[in-house]
Amino acid sequence: MATIFSRIKDTVVADLHEAIDQKEQKNPIAVLNHYLRKCESETERVRKLVERQFLLKEEFGREYREAEHYANKRKYQVEIATKAGEKELVEFALKEQCYYEERMARLKESLQQTSQQLTELEQKYEEMKHKLKDMKLKRMELMGRENVAHAHHRMNKVVDHTSYTSKAFDTFEEMESYLDRLEHQITSSYHRHTIDAQIAQLEKQLKSEESHTVS
Repeated sequence: MATIFSRIKDTVVADLHEAIDQKEQKNPIAVLNHYLRKCESETERVRKLVERQFLLKEEFGREYREAEHYANKRKYQVEIATKAGEKELVEFALKEQCYYEERMARLKESLQQTSQQLTELEQKYEEMKHKLKDMKLKRMELMGRENVAHAHHRMNKVVDHTSYTSKAFDTFEEMESYLDRLEHQITSSYHRHTIDAQIAQLEKQLKSEESHTVS
């Protein structure tokens, strides 16, 4: 029974993959747009993480300054209580001072880690924005070449379904690789279209010259 279900599952998955491959062949720009939207969504999630990390850094900063304030306050109170000979107040204020100083040390470490993490997230976010912008520009270039070569009528010949898999792109590197392959194939189609047109024109001219020579 399990084997039968496994075969049914494999058949359904194979049919799904074939359908996606056919969609890529018919309209790769539409598929590219889909993956670009995924990248935009990923970039937006990172932007929100950057904002949250920034707020967390600000909160750590406020907590650190508050602990520093009370540590200094208790230190001053220890001095006053010591001069006044109030041992119980000295002990209490000293205990509080130690508590806030330990809290300051812990908050300082957390603040440093949070600041470092924020810097890394900001750098990653900027990198993702640049790559996303580059991909959008490359998409515009591909669309231009596609229009010139009338690729929307010939995509079933341009895109070889064996060149791509149906898996989603998980990284910007995979997306860039997809763009490079697609650009190469559409560019090749563009040049073939241009060469075909030039050869056809030359052939027409040669026939015309031959007919004039014969006459």
